[in-house]
Amino acid sequence: MHIAMIASARHPIRRPFMGGLESHTFHHARALRERGHRVTVFAGGGDDTEFDLDPVLAAAARFGFSSPAMADVSAMSLAFMAEHHAYLSLMRSLARRDDVDVVHNESLHYLPIAMAPDLPSPVLTTLHTPPTPWLESAFATLPDPDMVRVVSVSATNAAAWDLPTSIDVVPNGVPLDEWPFVASPRYDRAVWMGRLVPEKGPELAIDACRALGMELVLAGPVSDVGHWREVVRPRLGGGITYVGHLANPELARLVGDSRVLVATPRWDEPYGLVVAEALATGTPVAALGRGAIPELLTPTTGVVATSEDPADLAAAIAAAARLDRSAARAWAEEHASITSMVDGYERIYDQLVA
Repeated sequence: MHIAMIASARHPIRRPFMGGLESHTFHHARALRERGHRVTVFAGGGDDTEFDLDPVLAAAARFGFSSPAMADVSAMSLAFMAEHHAYLSLMRSLARRDDVDVVHNESLHYLPIAMAPDLPSPVLTTLHTPPTPWLESAFATLPDPDMVRVVSVSATNAAAWDLPTSIDVVPNGVPLDEWPFVASPRYDRAVWMGRLVPEKGPELAIDACRALGMELVLAGPVSDVGHWREVVRPRLGGGITYVGHLANPELARLVGDSRVLVATPRWDEPYGLVVAEALATGTPVAALGRGAIPELLTPTTGVVATSEDPADLAAAIAAAARLDRSAARAWAEEHASITSMVDGYERIYDQLVA
């Protein structure tokens, strides 16, 4: 098939990934292409050149606004309007194409949903977030709610949405070969990975590991400079280390060589890709049970903390660090492979084309 994949325009689809959405889109597109599909990725620019990329999002995002227009009281932010016009241009271009079998919306924008009736191809959208007003209102504009096929990345996230159509569940998957199993970690330490932002709660992991007397290494991009300067950076030192935004091979080694991964979402995590990646290396997980995180953990692969209290999280970390690593890898192979994820999406593509 020829699959037009609409990506988020906020960050490039390239390594090292800014977050789970970019990683998911990259590996999903690559896996589909490896199965013989033609995949055109519509993204925001600066993306990996191994894909068949269309520059429409990047070009439209450079749309300019005059100073008098921006001074008007109705003006939205520059970022909002640039993104709006980027997706508007994309959807108009897709409406004129007859060479696409399926349009798969992996973005967080409302226009690929609201303008789906204008396209000659069937549209599938994946819900990568909890409910948002823009996306809910976009679904409400559809003349027939079944005009867009909907998938969520977890059962928990699907249940959070109240849509006038059914929601399938296709859990995210990770490329297991890029997260190799490590039977015996080299270091008796904890690791935390992800975007350093308030909703990911890195400071909770720091406080818990310090209370436990366990070393902690943090890795990921600093996406909120104020939070980093005021909350995270002052907590570094004394066994707490930040190693930066690592490329995948280095990140996989860091996680695999650690005794336990700490996941501390302060929002309802739609899936929890870092949990699946850690389990693939055999590293068990101690986590806060927000969103879909409990779906990914069993008594043999991780421990869910009872609260954000450092003592509760520390107890979960200590317990998770004692779990059998082979059980973690076995769970990832059975439930979180990129192969099973793409199998699920291919079944839906076949149904849409039929």
